[in-house]
Amino acid sequence: MARQVRLDAGGVIASGPRPLALVVDDEAPLAALVRSYLEREGFEVETAGDGETGVRVARERLPDVIVLDLMLPGLDGIEACRQIRTFSDAYILMLTAKAEEVDKIIGLSTGADDYVTKPFSPGELVARVRALMRRPREAAAPAIAVRHFGDLEVDPLAREVRKGGASVELTRLEFALLEALSEQPRVAFSRQQLLERVWGSWFGDEHVVDVHLANLRRKLGDDARAGRYIRTVRGVGYRMGTGE
Repeated sequence: MARQVRLDAGGVIASGPRPLALVVDDEAPLAALVRSYLEREGFEVETAGDGETGVRVARERLPDVIVLDLMLPGLDGIEACRQIRTFSDAYILMLTAKAEEVDKIIGLSTGADDYVTKPFSPGELVARVRALMRRPREAAAPAIAVRHFGDLEVDPLAREVRKGGASVELTRLEFALLEALSEQPRVAFSRQQLLERVWGSWFGDEHVVDVHLANLRRKLGDDARAGRYIRTVRGVGYRMGTGE
């Protein structure tokens, strides 16, 4: 949970502790500029230069608002946002350098509250932050439990998969597909639904889903006929198996 800070109708701090902002951007001059403007507005500001550090600082300091760049080295802004949302209800403002990335931010349901496209004026960013701080704060997301399917364990928070206690190495897309299926194990997803949940948007052959699921099944020691972990639903698509 973020700290409770009251702002008046003009977005100015009314009373209580200074709100804490976290700026996560690998461009040090830009991060310093944003920091200086937020400090002028009465914020205490922390900075981080990469996604992993940003998530760690967010967990340790519990900021009220996070300014998060989309394109970060290592853990990108989308994944950092998803991880932060598992333990924080902070307002998140995403920074993106390309207009087409806006659809990606929205379509992947990252949990971001707003976005600003680069280049932007510091005044615009501060205005967006003020607007976010005036919104009612929603409850923080509950902890995500490990999902069990026989001897298969899917850990969404740690982004780990274990079979019989042994770690299974998956690609980002393979894990995303398994996470989507295991989140609603009784639901049969069409290829198009999986494309929208995992890829966000796709304009090629939807059978790319079949290719990645075939690789996923192979790594899990499963196949289409057995359907122990991933079952084919004829005429529909795929759903999670029970592991039995």
